[in-house]
Amino acid sequence: MSIFRRRASQTSAEPVEPVDDVVDDLLDDVVEEEAQDAVANRSQGPWDAAEVDGLGDRLDLGAVWLAPVPGAEIRLEIDQSTDTINGLQIVIGESAAQVQAFAAPRSGGVWRDVRREISGAISGAGGTVDEVDGDFARELRVRMPQLAPDGRQVFAPARFIGVDGPRWFLRAVLSGQAAIDDAAAAPLVEALRSLVVVRGAAPMAPREMLPLRLPEQPAPAPAEQQPESFDPFERGPEITEVR
Repeated sequence: MSIFRRRASQTSAEPVEPVDDVVDDLLDDVVEEEAQDAVANRSQGPWDAAEVDGLGDRLDLGAVWLAPVPGAEIRLEIDQSTDTINGLQIVIGESAAQVQAFAAPRSGGVWRDVRREISGAISGAGGTVDEVDGDFARELRVRMPQLAPDGRQVFAPARFIGVDGPRWFLRAVLSGQAAIDDAAAAPLVEALRSLVVVRGAAPMAPREMLPLRLPEQPAPAPAEQQPESFDPFERGPEITEVR
């Protein structure tokens, strides 16, 4: 291990730390600061299952519990090759948020690393990336290159949001009008704050996706016992499978 020492002409006898130790200390400070920011930015959600008093009126989607979202359509993305659910979409008007939850180490800091990877991938593909202070932590506002139906290259805007929780990490991608308009994004941001992540106790590798599932459908009540109306999502809990 190489050590930089003071020149012989200097009179100070203070010990000199190894460079590797100095770098490790700086990285520890950055990780600790981001961990403190993550806790502060989760003060209004999203929540861990241990931080709420049960399911309540939320929709149980397995790894994620979703509170009623006014005017929303809920879509579950199905991987046809495995017939498993690999994502949740919350759609409001012309805006959508794709949500995925993953296992994370106790030390946290996954979003910092994922942010860098996403930024590098989009920049490398010819897109643009701006890293800004967001509603939860640092986030990415990007323009991703795509081919239009007529073959022209266009750039689709998107917002990448990440939240580090206790042994889990939540990622959301805002698209449509929400990617460029904060007012359009506001109801989706509130929906993200309402989410509860159910990590579970099973050992999982970091970044392994937490399993989602279709909500259980309650048995219909007899006609004489059916309520006149039940509208937790204001348009009803519209569950759409996207294959």
